[in-house]
Amino acid sequence: MNKAIAKFIGTFALVLVGCGAAVIASMGSGPTSIDILGIAAAFGFTLVAMAYGIGQISGCHINRAVSFGVMVAGRMTMSDFVTYVIAQVLGAIAGALVLYLILTGKASGWGGSLGQTGWGPGVFGEFNTASAFIFEMVATFLFLVCILGVTQRGAPVGLAGLAIGLALIAIHLIGINISNASVNPARSFGPALVGVGSNPEALAQIWLFILAPIGAGGAGYLFKSGLPTGDDVIPVRGGGRGRPAAAPGASAPRKRR
Repeated sequence: MNKAIAKFIGTFALVLVGCGAAVIASMGSGPTSIDILGIAAAFGFTLVAMAYGIGQISGCHINRAVSFGVMVAGRMTMSDFVTYVIAQVLGAIAGALVLYLILTGKASGWGGSLGQTGWGPGVFGEFNTASAFIFEMVATFLFLVCILGVTQRGAPVGLAGLAIGLALIAIHLIGINISNASVNPARSFGPALVGVGSNPEALAQIWLFILAPIGAGGAGYLFKSGLPTGDDVIPVRGGGRGRPAAAPGASAPRKRR
C-alpha cells in the first residue's frame, strides 16, 4: 500500500506540474512566459524531485512504461506491476483534475487545454501517426536504457535520479513538437480523460501512447539478457550489510540466493 500511495503521489505531481507548465506556456509573456525548454524542465525536474522523494519507497515508477520495462527485466512481479499501473492512472487523473480546477479560476478564461498529447494536422508540429509512434517507441526504449543502466551494479547510485530526470528533459526537447512527448501512458490518459469535453481527439488517440511504450519491453529484455551488464545485483548503499540497495528512481533486483 505504501508503494501504491507513492506511485499515486509521484504521478499526480508529474501531471500537475509538467502538464501545468505546458498549458501555462501560452498564457504568459515576457518574464512570465514558458518556452519548450521550460516545459521540458518542468517534467524532468519534477521527476528528479520525486525520484529522491519517493524512490526509496517504490522506485519512483510514475510511468507504466517504466514499470513494464522493469518487470520484463526481472526486477518486479506481475502483481506489483498491476498495482503500480492502477496507482499511476489514478494519480494522473487526480493531477489533471486539480489542474483543471486551478485553470477554471483564470479570470480571462482559458482554451480548455490540459497539456494533452497528440499528433496530426493542427497539432504541434503536425507530424503523422507513423512519426508519433516511432518517436514514442524509440524514446521510451532509450529512456528505459537510461533507467535500467543507472540503477545497475557499478553505476553511481546517488546520481541515478538526476540522470533519469535529465534524460526526460532531453526527450521532451525533441518530442514536444512531435507528440507532446508522452513516453508515459498514465501522463497521457489523465489529461485526455479529464479534458475530453474540450479535446475529444486526445482521448481517441490514446491508443498510440498505450501501445508505443512497447519500446520499454525491448529495453527490459536487453538488460534481462545480460547484454549491457555482467551483473544484475545492485551494490548495497553505504556498504552496510542487509540494507536496501535501490537507487532513487529504480526498482532494484533482489540479490540472488
